[in-house]
Formats: sequence, C-alpha cells, structure tokens
Amino acid sequence: MKVAVGCDHGGFPLKSVVLEAVQAAGHEVIDVGTFNADAVDFPDFTKKVGEKVQSGEAERGILICGSGIGAAIAANKMKGIYASICHDTYSAAQGVEHDAMNVLCLGGRVIGPELVKVLVPAFLGTRYLGEVAGGERYARRVGKIKKMEEEN
Repeated sequence: MKVAVGCDHGGFPLKSVVLEAVQAAGHEVIDVGTFNADAVDFPDFTKKVGEKVQSGEAERGILICGSGIGAAIAANKMKGIYASICHDTYSAAQGVEHDAMNVLCLGGRVIGPELVKVLVPAFLGTRYLGEVAGGERYARRVGKIKKMEEEN
C-alpha cells in the first residue's frame, strides 16, 4: 500500500524512523515533507497528507507533530479523513479495525523510535472490519460518522 507521511519541525526528528518502519513493513512511502527542522506550520503538512488519502494516491497517512494533537485536529477537518493519535499498538490497530481510521498521528516529542517501530506495523497491518463478513456493526457505526460529516 502507498502511505503518505508528513510532519512539522516538532515531528521531523522522528520522521526518518517512521519512513523506515513503513518501508520495513513492505509499503511504499509518499513523503510530503517537511524536509528539515526549520519551523513550519503543521496544518500545511496535514493538508498534504490528507489530500493524498482523499485522492486515493495513498491508502493511508501518517502525521507527526510535536504532540500529535494539532495534526489530529487538523486532519479530522478534512472530509473522509479519520485520524487519531495512537501511542499504543492496541489503539493503532483497533482504530483501523473498528473505526476505519486512515491517518495515524504521532507525537514526535512524546514517543521514541522503538515505539514507532511497533506502532507503524500495527496501523498498516490491520484491515477495517466493516468491509468483511460479520463486520456490519462496524460499518453501521462508521456510516453514522460519515452521515455526521455530510450533515455538517
């Protein structure tokens, strides 16, 4: 799968580990920046990742900012983007399985490289259960989220 990865300056020190983890899990990276530690605004890179997912160029996205919070808030403003901060493997996998999460947000100033090496495969190695037999309850719930998105 193709995975769009973006970060601000707060996430930049962790970005190389994320890129390596995506590739080690057998996926292709679309790196949208930032490409150095100069101060930048996280919404700009959040938008770039979100647009790659919205267009279908990437199936999933990973965002890294200082805490992960700003990137998650900004990403969830984009139609069809379901993003969450996950700093444990259970949430990284269940967010995909149950809630159709398609963007993983990480706090570059909160977690370290070893945790990234298990979070990224947990996120990328999981499938949304609403698309498989027996997953009707997940599809129903995500459908309600999509309806809320359309109404607002």
